[in-house]
Amino acid sequence: MSCLICGPKLATCGVVISIWGVIMLAMLGVFFRTHSAVLIEDVPLTEEDFRDTNPPQKIYGIYNQVAYNCFIAAAIYVVVGVFSFCQISLNKRKEYLVQ
Repeated sequence: MSCLICGPKLATCGVVISIWGVIMLAMLGVFFRTHSAVLIEDVPLTEEDFRDTNPPQKIYGIYNQVAYNCFIAAAIYVVVGVFSFCQISLNKRKEYLVQ
């Protein structure tokens, strides 16, 4: 029993978008993990974070949390890519059996 959900074009689009998402989010995760100063505007900081007794460690902790979130999103893109690849193979098998 095959679980064919989407067509070949949608499955191919899913694979392409997943590859791009994994590359982009993995790179963002690495840059957040290295505490890149360019990404400071993307870190959800509050005034209390600067009033802490040790502000750099608090800010680095928030950077690490954002990096962790990027890696989780990249893993979700991997799952979507694997699903899309399976859909491509199911579509090819269906096409082969029809001929």
